[in-house]
Order: sequence, then structure tokens, then C-alpha cells
Amino acid sequence: MATKKKTSKPVSKEEKVMKEFKEGTLHSGKGGPVVTDRKQAIAIALSEAGKSKPSKPATKKKKAK
Repeated sequence: MATKKKTSKPVSKEEKVMKEFKEGTLHSGKGGPVVTDRKQAIAIALSEAGKSKPSKPATKKKKAK
């Protein structure tokens, strides 16, 4: 009987950064000190994922007369 291969879901940036935080290997900046604050780790995760940037407002299209 053949067994099915387990497929792993892709890991998001947020999950990757929070895993590093829990392991104690997350650094602030390049070779900076280890992050010990959970809020700072969340800020780093959102920044790396590009979700901390404000979204652009929808532009209105002008109708041609």
C-alpha cells in the first residue's frame, strides 16, 4: 500500500520571525542585540512582511464626457 507524502504549507514571514523570537535567535538589525520584547518581535515581523506600511487610498477615476 502506497503512503501519501506529507505536504508542508509555506511558512509566512510572521511565523518565521516569531519562531526565531521564541528560540531566542531574533536580532534587531544586522548583528544587533537579541530581541527580548514580544511587541518588538511583532513589529519586526510586520515590517519584514511589508504589512506595517499604510495602504494607499483608492483613486477615483474621472468619467469622460
